[in-house]
Amino acid sequence: MPSEWAAASRLRAARSPDAGSGVGSVIPVRHRLATREDLPRIVAIYNATIASRMVTADLEPVTVTQRLPWFETHVPGRHPLWVVERDGEVAAWLSFSSFYGRPAYDRTAELSVYVDEAHRRAGLGTGLLREAIAHAPSIGVDRLLGFIFGHNLPSLALFERFGFERWGLLPGVTLLDGVERDVVIVGRVVGSARLT
Repeated sequence: MPSEWAAASRLRAARSPDAGSGVGSVIPVRHRLATREDLPRIVAIYNATIASRMVTADLEPVTVTQRLPWFETHVPGRHPLWVVERDGEVAAWLSFSSFYGRPAYDRTAELSVYVDEAHRRAGLGTGLLREAIAHAPSIGVDRLLGFIFGHNLPSLALFERFGFERWGLLPGVTLLDGVERDVVIVGRVVGSARLT
């Protein structure tokens, strides 16, 4: 997850009247459900983060064709995929993904948030995360998870400000350019889910 989120969130929090709340006020982010036509931009935003070795464990760019099965797992009433548009193009996206893929885990979803570099520091990631927390109970989710590299301190700090706690550590599970990296599992309980 992009490291600029934490700095942007702190800046907005410092400017907002409810700065003491820990997350500050954020201009609402208007999102919509992603369509197949958005997939090239979603993939481009994702691929742009690979070289940083801060966000994803993919080492080479992925193709739209490779991501199509992933896209099709995101159904609005269960695991939505949202996009935010700025200046006529997709500038950020957020996905709710299945955790572990077995029915007993249906109340839990993994969140992923990606923001195009040109649109960072505009509150898009912060706004999407805030809206995802509010939306989760309406899709039967009352536990949210994030899987974040241990060296991605700004993203860890952002999730922490939204009430996520460290629920687990996977030490040295990734090898990025010859360097072992940890994955921190952050989690949060949200409002009462509509369980079906």
